[in-house]
Amino acid sequence: MKKKLLAISISICTAVLMMVLNVSAENRKGAISLTPMIGGYVFDGAQDINSDLLYAIGLGYNLTERFGIEGVFSRIDTDMKGPDRTIDVDSMISHVDGLYHFMPESDVVPYIGAGLGYIDIESDRGENHSSWLGNYGAGVKVAITESLAARGDVRHLVDFDGGNSNLAYTLGLTMLFGGKTEQPPMDSDGDGVTDDMDKCPGTPAGVAVDSKGCPLDSDGDGVTDDKDKCPGTPAGAAVNSSGCPLDSDGDGVYDYLDKCPRTPAGAAVNKAGCPLDSDGDGVYDYLDKCPGTLKGISVDSVGCPIPIKEKVSIELKVEFALNSAVVTSIYQDHIQKVANFLKTYPDTIAEIEGHTDSTGSDQYNMSLSQKRAESVIAKIRNLGVSPSRLKAIGYGESRPIADNKTKEGRQRNRRVVALIVTIVTK
Repeated sequence: MKKKLLAISISICTAVLMMVLNVSAENRKGAISLTPMIGGYVFDGAQDINSDLLYAIGLGYNLTERFGIEGVFSRIDTDMKGPDRTIDVDSMISHVDGLYHFMPESDVVPYIGAGLGYIDIESDRGENHSSWLGNYGAGVKVAITESLAARGDVRHLVDFDGGNSNLAYTLGLTMLFGGKTEQPPMDSDGDGVTDDMDKCPGTPAGVAVDSKGCPLDSDGDGVTDDKDKCPGTPAGAAVNSSGCPLDSDGDGVYDYLDKCPRTPAGAAVNKAGCPLDSDGDGVYDYLDKCPGTLKGISVDSVGCPIPIKEKVSIELKVEFALNSAVVTSIYQDHIQKVANFLKTYPDTIAEIEGHTDSTGSDQYNMSLSQKRAESVIAKIRNLGVSPSRLKAIGYGESRPIADNKTKEGRQRNRRVVALIVTIVTK
């Protein structure tokens, strides 16, 4: 008999599955359910009570989309064979169950359930049986509308007092009231941050964002990476709307590197943004009206040499080997300096003095010192200075600057003029 009823129950569940309609429904969190049911109840053979129809009503509440609780009240009107007549039997069962739903978001929702309850059996000959019982089973809910579902259920019930093992199967309609569907968090702009966490909604597709959904600004310049044409700008550097450092004076050097802001337009600058001073006279090239001024020459505000109004001197140091008037190449830069000075001031003349140590006679030394002065003058002339502006004077050994008794002192005294004097001619 039990096998037959079990087969009937399976047939009922299969019929319920065939009722699926094209609807969109799910097991809503917070919904209250009311389920009228009809089915069959199979008593344990030891009870000698006939199986019969079962009428039930269930009242439930969905704690979540998956978990719910339900109280069920059932009634079975049946009978049993007595010794002399058929005896009417009324059974009432109430139980509270916990339900777990699989695939709660779908139209077909399988579930399992288990719970505790109470059974009361009364016969018309005054015999009563009451006991606590436990139950477990499974079922399926098939959505008809968003708030209505067909339901099939099979339960095994165990009588704790008598140890009786019973079976119940039902078919019903579950009606849902209220509740809220648990929608997955939305990510409207598709940036990987859900709308409830997104502080910058509407971010364009493909833009990298931080944990708050806001476009990244990797270099912290206030311009987001998707708009930044100059990524990696140093911290603190002022930038334009494209994220590139400002160059306020347009000299090609960003403001944060520019040591000379507000350089006039068109002025050539160095890496620090400062105007060039190619000749090193202290006047920037864009102001210098006399470019190429020699180093050491005093200039005016426009970079031109200041006219000489009195005698000036330039130190020149050229030393010679013993008994020699040959100018070695190591002194070329010194001679060049004198030549440049004379060319810068064309209205001047120069006296070149030659000297010797005390070795040799006075007459010989006088001649040697003259030759030394003339050798230096020849070098200056070769650098473009007119001979008419140069005068050689030999002083022999008469003007020593060191002790002739030592080797070092004699070397110092073999020189061409320790001092070059320029004389203004105009």
